[in-house]
Amino acid sequence: MPSVPLSPRDRSDLRLLSWGAYAPLAELTGEADHRSIVDEMRLGGGQLWPFPIAPALSDDVASALSGASSVDLLGPDGELLGTVTDPEVYRTEPATDVKSLFGTDDPAHPGVAAVLEAGPWRLGGTAQVDADLSLAAPFDRHPSTPAAVKAAIAERGWQRVVFFQTRNPIHRAHEYLTKCALETVDGLVIHPLVGETKEGDVPADVRLRCYEVLLESYYPPDRAMLALFAAPMRYAGPREAVLHALVRANFGATHFIVGRDHAGVGNYYGTYEAQDLLLSLGQEALGVVPVPFEHSFYCNACGAVASAKTCPHDQSEHLHLSGTRQREMLSAGELPPPELTRPEVAIILQEAYA
Repeated sequence: MPSVPLSPRDRSDLRLLSWGAYAPLAELTGEADHRSIVDEMRLGGGQLWPFPIAPALSDDVASALSGASSVDLLGPDGELLGTVTDPEVYRTEPATDVKSLFGTDDPAHPGVAAVLEAGPWRLGGTAQVDADLSLAAPFDRHPSTPAAVKAAIAERGWQRVVFFQTRNPIHRAHEYLTKCALETVDGLVIHPLVGETKEGDVPADVRLRCYEVLLESYYPPDRAMLALFAAPMRYAGPREAVLHALVRANFGATHFIVGRDHAGVGNYYGTYEAQDLLLSLGQEALGVVPVPFEHSFYCNACGAVASAKTCPHDQSEHLHLSGTRQREMLSAGELPPPELTRPEVAIILQEAYA
């Protein structure tokens, strides 16, 4: 039987697809759906969906699959993960597609670069996963499948649940907005992305320790929990915000926090462009209520974290910290101040960077 080697990112997507996390997507994207997703952000049947999910193929592999009735899917180490029946091999136009998917064709954009480097060939079809794709230690100590996360929510008796997506350690501004959202619902799920990210991002195992110590020390245990989102990061800004919202509904969310420059990178997207798109689509299309937040900061005059909606003081009183700035400080050997990052988190990060 012919086989297709999957990249780590393709394996992560296969894992989430097999778990049902990518519903309404039920199979690897075929050519007709690919075109509809790229052009309309919808499947051929009309359901909202922002990204094709289909493994990339080299020219040689694409040629070898001609006429095959089924195909083995191999992991990055050559292990058998599953099979695709009635495979559909098709050619895409990456140089054209990236403009719609990412809003740019700049090869310096990490998401654009990943699509361009993958080449034009894709594999669609119904995937049967036979391998155990559960997350390995240390990520196995928190729920990660939609079924497990929903069960944990049900056990706590929560009806209104807000989810927070992050790929960075949570700093004080993040803590502020998650706690503001928690005031209005039954429970909070911190749901960090622990799949593949770009070079320079804080590694997932380091971030996991940061999330654990933060929830242990600063969140009420009966009102907040940690679960894991095993997806790869695409850095697609507004489109990825749509993916993040849709998927959280499958994990049991009723509300979804959207901050500034959600899923952005560099200066490719407007500060609140993702919020505007989610709010325009609305709860019915997304399956969750978008909860937008303005950029937050520590105000010396207020003596607290605030936003432009709550703070009357001049910008000279404001301390700002983004994930990028936090990484820059740590790389330079600087410890972020307690006004911006909890000391327990800062120590973990400092040790990792050292």
